[in-house]
Amino acid sequence: RRLAALRNAHQDSGETLRRRTALRNAHQDKECSPRQGMLTKTKSECILTPLCKGNALRCRSFYHNAFDWLLLSFVLFPIGYITMTAAPVILTEQLTKQFDDYVAVDQVNLEVRPGEVYGLIGPNGAGKTTLIRLLAMASSPTIGDIYIDGQAIVRGQPNAEIKRRIGFLPDDFPLYDDLSVKDYLEYFGQLYYLNPEQLQQRVSEVLDLVNLQNKRHSLISSLSRGMKQRLSLARTVIHRPHLLLLDEPVSGLDPIARIDYCETIKLLQKQGITILISSHILSDLEDFCTTIGIMEQGRMVESGQLQSLYQREGQQLLIAVVDEPADRNLERYLQTHPLVQSYERIAKTGKTGVTFTGTEAEAADLLRMLVTGGIRVSEFHYTQETLEDIFIRLGYQKTA
Repeated sequence: RRLAALRNAHQDSGETLRRRTALRNAHQDKECSPRQGMLTKTKSECILTPLCKGNALRCRSFYHNAFDWLLLSFVLFPIGYITMTAAPVILTEQLTKQFDDYVAVDQVNLEVRPGEVYGLIGPNGAGKTTLIRLLAMASSPTIGDIYIDGQAIVRGQPNAEIKRRIGFLPDDFPLYDDLSVKDYLEYFGQLYYLNPEQLQQRVSEVLDLVNLQNKRHSLISSLSRGMKQRLSLARTVIHRPHLLLLDEPVSGLDPIARIDYCETIKLLQKQGITILISSHILSDLEDFCTTIGIMEQGRMVESGQLQSLYQREGQQLLIAVVDEPADRNLERYLQTHPLVQSYERIAKTGKTGVTFTGTEAEAADLLRMLVTGGIRVSEFHYTQETLEDIFIRLGYQKTA
């Protein structure tokens, strides 16, 4: 619709037409010189000399066509369109998936920019797996639209070109136990039409990535759970996807294997791959995610930069006093202070956590007021809550 409106505006613009005519006439009045140079007020030394070779008629015709297209491009596609940023790798509009009377994903609007690592969190049954399956085209939405790299997924069509850009790792990571590691990766590489020479090189690359080169000829049935999950990740990236969709990739791993797996995800992030990952291990997500989305009852209730979430929800002022009477006086001051949004006594430490909305200078004024009021303060500083602490405190625990 926007393009049609711009075309109509171009057709209706008499000023644009007059300007084109004037410039065309001005060029026709100049003579074409075989010498290279720049257009001057008195004589045209044609910049297209290598093409026109001094032939004024050929030059004039070519130049006019090129000029017309250039002018038309500025009318139809203004500067803002040309310089706009890249399209989101993932964009959904009112995405909904319903099973009979059960709504698993409810009107989700999601946007993931190129190069982001988007962490998807929420309680069991919140709709995370269903959302990932919709993005991977393993399931079809009831209503709503999905765009991958700016290209719409068309229902009822194979969407082969879009699928080649995606690497999808489901939570059950299916494997073929009777194949060797090398045969398994070659099989999936052939499904993505990698030529034999390219395939062998790529198999070596992904085995290096997941640190399984020494298991190249081993049967999959002989691998540990952690190795199988790393092999599944290698299979997911064998075709160099632009987008990775990872559903609970570290579930069931011991701490060392989890750390190794997370390091691999960081390497993929450095390669410029956009990643959407769901996990219940929030300490892992906050280590490498740039953006966080929280789902509850099938809806996306929070979505934004991780640092913004920390700044909004995660910073608390921690205050400790030396005796119980001072505690009671502290509570009285906090109740009446206009910049104290909330506070709570931390039973484990005996300290008081304060959600303070003021600046650092205003926090210093609060400390001065407490000390002047006779409260013996032994500790006064900001503390950073973890993503897990914030998630629990926000209370998003309902299932779809």
